[in-house]
Amino acid sequence: MKIALMMENSQAGKNATVLEQLNTVAGPLNHDVFNVGMSDENDHHLTYIHLGIMASILLNSNAVDFVISGCGTGQGAMMSLNLHPGVNCGYCLDPSDAFLFNQINNGNALALAFAKGFGWGAELNVRYMFEKALTGERGAGYPVERKEPQVKNAGILNEVKAAVTKENYLDTLRAIDPELVKTAVSGERFQKCFFDNCQNDEIAAYVKSIVG
Repeated sequence: MKIALMMENSQAGKNATVLEQLNTVAGPLNHDVFNVGMSDENDHHLTYIHLGIMASILLNSNAVDFVISGCGTGQGAMMSLNLHPGVNCGYCLDPSDAFLFNQINNGNALALAFAKGFGWGAELNVRYMFEKALTGERGAGYPVERKEPQVKNAGILNEVKAAVTKENYLDTLRAIDPELVKTAVSGERFQKCFFDNCQNDEIAAYVKSIVG
């Protein structure tokens, strides 16, 4: 599985810690991790709004399979990611949230609160969240006897989202302010992850046109 980690300006100083914990979990599972957001406060400036655009491009082009995002509270990142077609983002404060999202909702993105409660032992909490999010059978249900209605409802939710967005993904991307998109896709690590792994020629062509 290809996993993108993306962090915005307010929490960029914690990127090294979060990335280390993600690699600790993902490495033994043979997952590839791409650090596509800000790596420190001096990096290419991003807000949680840009994270939603970035996640949508990576997921809709199948450049990655899963996105881990966040901001101070995690709420802005979750809202930003969930605006876009093809992105189903959960909110995660502790390992049980990650476990239940994996088992019940089986989405493709998580938003973490990198400021709220991020004190002593924070790196352990982050690691345990990643362990629960990235291991076990996805969509297995919890409790197990609730699997059938949970899987059914998750499918219905995806259908409703597809119905209310209606447009082709590329049309929705083109409708966003091009300057916002340009900022979102201008990072060197983002571009490497995207262009090396993108499986949609139309999305790739549009991103190339934006970055010039």
